[in-house]
Amino acid sequence: MPPTNAFDTVTVIGGGLAGSEAAWQLAIRGIPVRLLEMRPSAASPAHHSDGLAELVCSNSFKSDDPATATGMLKRELEALGSLIVATARATAVPAGAALAVDRDDFSASITAAISNHPLIELVREEATSIPEGDVIIASGPLTSANLEGALSELVGDSRLAFFDAAAPIVAAESIDMEFAFRASRYDKGEGADYINCPMNREQYDVFLGAVLDAERVILKEFEQKDLFQACQPVEEVARCGPDALRYGGMKPVGLIDPRTGERPWAVLQLRAENRAATAYNLVGCQTNLTFSEQRRVFSLVPGLQNAEFLRYGVMHRNTFVDAPRLLAGDLSLRTNPRVRIAGQLCGTEGYLEAAGGGLVAALSIVNARLGHQALPLPANTALGSLIAYATDPDTGRYQPMHVNLGIMPPMDSIRAKRARRAAIAERAAVAILEYSQTHAEALSPALAAASEIGK
Repeated sequence: MPPTNAFDTVTVIGGGLAGSEAAWQLAIRGIPVRLLEMRPSAASPAHHSDGLAELVCSNSFKSDDPATATGMLKRELEALGSLIVATARATAVPAGAALAVDRDDFSASITAAISNHPLIELVREEATSIPEGDVIIASGPLTSANLEGALSELVGDSRLAFFDAAAPIVAAESIDMEFAFRASRYDKGEGADYINCPMNREQYDVFLGAVLDAERVILKEFEQKDLFQACQPVEEVARCGPDALRYGGMKPVGLIDPRTGERPWAVLQLRAENRAATAYNLVGCQTNLTFSEQRRVFSLVPGLQNAEFLRYGVMHRNTFVDAPRLLAGDLSLRTNPRVRIAGQLCGTEGYLEAAGGGLVAALSIVNARLGHQALPLPANTALGSLIAYATDPDTGRYQPMHVNLGIMPPMDSIRAKRARRAAIAERAAVAILEYSQTHAEALSPALAAASEIGK
């Protein structure tokens, strides 16, 4: 017989990827949810709509290759019945070996799924305190000042902050295809998923000089040490050395310029933002430059000389807690187990990483209410290793972490890099399969519901 609180309402704070996933996972198992989302009554510095699960930076969920950490994560979340991954598949746009989505269709689909569920009450108001009962705080890296205050009272002064940046978006029709060309690196995907703006050495040097000299937006709280490495603004990367950009996001490897028949010195890639491919994101060009400087600097790139900017890049403050010192393996506060912190607020950095945290938090409430033991994910899976890293008290100075092979148990006995990665992926696939089979009864509602998405 389930505990008396088995069907009490759970409050989920935040309608982003983690909060939407958590609310949906609870509701499809018969647990009522009150989902608090502050937009549109209160604005955030980076959001552009009031839709749930809005993608504020890139529209890409990264590589779909099962031999990569992000590819493993997608398959694990699918095995767990993730709303976010199922919707991403249903709203996908061509992106080579990556999974990218039409961001408007994606958000609209998630909003509809949440709004139309009879057990989810979507409340459009800002949370300024921590409610009673079971709570999942998934307010994300843009947590409001009012909620930050309440969170600070709950966890002490252990919260940290870093700065994140988004890239500009340009109109497809304004890209000059006399200079640019369509191709994916190493011809992965359909071969035309990316638009590439090639630069020779002289053009790259001019662009680099302009980036370094350009005027930046001044933020009072900004310090370089606060920047999260995976989302460094293009101007900060450029400051690391003359080759930092072309060995990083502008690397030309795997691409041949059809005009010259040679590999360019550097390449700025653009990825479609929507299914209609009318808007393109400047890949790897997150920036804190002023809007006028963004227009000037990026217009120096061949192919973008007449670019129409639909959205300029922005930089914003992100908040996260010191998860290794605060959270148990089920993402509950060690000092207050009824409260769980999920998504980027606990430092699991990335779209699907955030969604995975929301899923884990929701399942932990389900198990607790049914009187079951906690069901930790295997540490040799991508999601399991990420949660283990984020909640391990031995983790040193904590910084937000993407899922990656470096935090998964190694397989040093296999020397060849490609074979080693394939073996790690196979191990993870076996582990998540065994986990899903062992907990089939608990996972079946989510799997059945996710299978209907996109039909």
